[in-house]
Amino acid sequence: MSLSRRITQAELAMIAEAHARYVEGRANGRRAVLKFVDLSGLDLSGLMLDDADLSGAKLTGAKMKGVRLSRALLFGADLGQADLRQAVLVRADMRGVSLKGANLSLADLTGADFREGQIAIPHPDKGLAAARRERRAGDATDAVFTGATLDGSRFDQLEALKADFTDCSMRGTCLSRANLKDANFSGALLEGADVAGANLSGARFAGAVLTGCATERARLDRTDFGGALRDPDAKAIQAAEMIYQQAREAQQWAQSGGKAGKPANFDGLDLRPLGERLKGYVLAALSARQACLVALDFSDCELQGANFEGADLRGAKFVGADLRGARFGGANLVKADFRKADLTPLPLGAGRNLPTSLARASLRYAHLNAARMNGIDLSDADLAGADLTDAVITGARLNGAVLDQAVGLSFEIAA
Repeated sequence: MSLSRRITQAELAMIAEAHARYVEGRANGRRAVLKFVDLSGLDLSGLMLDDADLSGAKLTGAKMKGVRLSRALLFGADLGQADLRQAVLVRADMRGVSLKGANLSLADLTGADFREGQIAIPHPDKGLAAARRERRAGDATDAVFTGATLDGSRFDQLEALKADFTDCSMRGTCLSRANLKDANFSGALLEGADVAGANLSGARFAGAVLTGCATERARLDRTDFGGALRDPDAKAIQAAEMIYQQAREAQQWAQSGGKAGKPANFDGLDLRPLGERLKGYVLAALSARQACLVALDFSDCELQGANFEGADLRGAKFVGADLRGARFGGANLVKADFRKADLTPLPLGAGRNLPTSLARASLRYAHLNAARMNGIDLSDADLAGADLTDAVITGARLNGAVLDQAVGLSFEIAA
């Protein structure tokens, strides 16, 4: 006898409509309570189910692309083989959940809880009134998280053998005592992640960012750290104050029209110890070629004509920044944030201008929402999984660009 009540696609549509009304505070709204309901194989794509209760629900093989489940209760749910691409699961309760073989590419799982949970198994005849309790660890074996955001999530004791976390943002994620044998973390941003007691045997961290991540406290057998970025060395830390002073002089130079100070040249330097200290600075004509600028915050900065060619800018923030005429040729901008940034050409006078160039740059999973990008050069750039929702990008040069899974594409392409 099945322990789950089965509902139809039509019934789900009515429940979801009532729940959307509940979330939006409209008349006739009702919270969706789908505890232990069988939803396997149904289509939940794009539904608004924030704060819904799907504890113990069966969602195996469900189509859930773009579903909204922020703060939802998925305690003990079975999401095996489900399609959760671009799903929003911010602060969702996913304790004891099964994600075996599920696809969560580009999903937002910020602050989600995947820890072990005590699951109530309903009695075949008496239901929950005579349920038995069973402790169960979350299971994400063979799950795909590529490009997902997992910042601050709890994966304590999670079973995630052979899971794919390529290019994920996992800042401050807790992976303590998780079984991550043979998992792939290539290119992942793991600043401040806790891996104490985790099984990382055979795991790959090729090109991952491991700043503040004490991997020596984990089980490391055949673990591949090729090209991984560790903490800044003593030299970089000692040089931080001198570099900051140079940035202040560069700001003075820009604001005085060149009468005081001098432009900054940070070519080849590691600026990571500066963190958020350059936010809002005026750094026109900055040169930071081949520099290490991972996770730096340049939000609201004036960076007209700046040169970031070949720089490592993974996870860097340029929110609202003025980047007219900036050069990012060949830069690594995976998971960088350009929301509302100005990337249009820089006027030079006499009808001339300097286009902004991101040619050959890696912009996988970058946030370009509402960015102004008219006339930008994106030749041979990798924009796989990038979010261009509401971006203004007419006249862009995109010959050779990779656009797989890019979101919000709507622009004219220059000849």
